[in-house]
Amino acid sequence: MKIDFFCPHWGSEHLPFAAFLEKVKTAGYQGVEMSLPMEDTARNEVVNQLKGSGLRLIAQHWETVDADFETHKSNYKKRLLNLARGAPVFINSQTGKDYYTQAQNMELINMAEEVSATTGVAIVHETHRGKWSFAAHITQQYLQKFPQIRLAFDVSHWCNVAETYLHDQQEAVELAIKHTWHIHARVGHTEGPQVPDPRSPEWIDALNNHLQWWDTIIDLRRQQGVEKFTITPEFGAPPYTTLLPFTNTPIASQWEINVFMRQLLSPRYSS
Repeated sequence: MKIDFFCPHWGSEHLPFAAFLEKVKTAGYQGVEMSLPMEDTARNEVVNQLKGSGLRLIAQHWETVDADFETHKSNYKKRLLNLARGAPVFINSQTGKDYYTQAQNMELINMAEEVSATTGVAIVHETHRGKWSFAAHITQQYLQKFPQIRLAFDVSHWCNVAETYLHDQQEAVELAIKHTWHIHARVGHTEGPQVPDPRSPEWIDALNNHLQWWDTIIDLRRQQGVEKFTITPEFGAPPYTTLLPFTNTPIASQWEINVFMRQLLSPRYSS
């Protein structure tokens, strides 16, 4: 099974886009995960630059945050259709709200299925705080009732929400793994969605817990005969990245950590 690694645009918005793409290629990634501008000309410019660089696109949805459900639903569909116009590998969506009812969140998920059927672009839903999938046990309830749901697995959020490494929720995690189509390789811990630096020995237990989950996903997909799989190392910019007090200085380089994660996982899953 071939693993393609995608670089998050998040945290590199300050760079000219062409310079960012060159940096991504030099670092050994196969593509970029990012949102797209809503305006046609700007969106097409981003997509054309990606194509010209030989990098692929995972389109990322996160912007729909309206509290009113009907407004949210309308804007969500507009965002998904816009991303689909960029012809991405697939769309990774942070979907719904933790305070919406299950019926409301399922309206959004079903709408995403309709957009996918219409456009031919697959849509997966990221496990994320604040969304319908904010916790392992809640996601389990959706997956048991609606087995068509496909996930982007970012388990770092669940460790933070549960204040554990989920050893007491193994059935929920195992079910989520079976529904996983994409991995966000960020390491969380019991009091936050991102360890300050996964290279440091203080966080080896957190790293190892996440590696075990990711190993299980990759092994399962291999057993199922999947030929290609995608991983985005997605350690985030501040405030995900810890800042040193009074200095506004990151405690570690977000870029370097994500490159480290790619370099760690690529040989691990190359055989």
